[in-house]
Amino acid sequence: MLGRALGRWGFPALPIAFVAAFVLAPLALTIAVSFWTRVGLVVRPGFTFASYAAFFTGVRVLVLERSLVASIEATALGLLLAYPIAYFLAFKASPRVARTVLLLFTVPFLVNYIIRAFAWTWLLGRTGVINALLITTGLTNEPLDWLLYSDVAVLIGLVTSYMPFMIFPLWLSLAGIDRRLIQASWMLGAPPARTFVRVTLPLSLPGLFAAAIFSFVGSFGESAIPVIMGGVGYQLMGNSITSAMDVLNYPLAAAMSTVVLLVMMGLLLVWYLAFDARAFLGMILRPRG
Repeated sequence: MLGRALGRWGFPALPIAFVAAFVLAPLALTIAVSFWTRVGLVVRPGFTFASYAAFFTGVRVLVLERSLVASIEATALGLLLAYPIAYFLAFKASPRVARTVLLLFTVPFLVNYIIRAFAWTWLLGRTGVINALLITTGLTNEPLDWLLYSDVAVLIGLVTSYMPFMIFPLWLSLAGIDRRLIQASWMLGAPPARTFVRVTLPLSLPGLFAAAIFSFVGSFGESAIPVIMGGVGYQLMGNSITSAMDVLNYPLAAAMSTVVLLVMMGLLLVWYLAFDARAFLGMILRPRG
């Protein structure tokens, strides 16, 4: 009896303790520091909203707005690219082809994403492959400077970094749809487009929202890509927090980190309340007859 109780509560206690020690405790410390006061180079414990006031009334709030816009744009473009790929793998490709393509989408993760970002700076530069191709084909007479160190370059970096993450939850959601529902819609005379809008798309919404969270959260907290592809002085929330830490303004960095955390937690809460994870995974985990 005692052994069964230990097995029932002991094993879950290990991951819970790990999460509490290495995730929840640092987050709680970050929130606490956001209310502290910076006096010179020293941070003193206290309870003040000065860091939040400095953030929301200063120029950094413009960084927050830019980060939100960039994250929304990267997420929308990523969905436009990832959804058709996931749809093809779930409905058109054979299981063997789907597994192979999904494996190929994991290959970029073997290379550090900072190295991938630097590779894009070479491709998008004045003497890069893309400008050379545009000049060779006659689409432009001179190199396009706005391809690099611009909003366009940062958007390309964000999409290419996080779009592969979006394919997996989308494929998981689409592959779990009961094919009999789609076939029933066809038998009732609904054309493919209407079947997609009324059956496939609504049933894939949990995976679609999960994919959007992957992209938005990653883009919103990104710190390396804005510097590498946006150039010196290009600020998103991630490298703005890093800049505050570089000048030892830990309360301000903690306040900005808390704002980012609240935005991310809000998205996760919406996903949790709107969708049932068991319904999302059910058809995948349940063997088909």
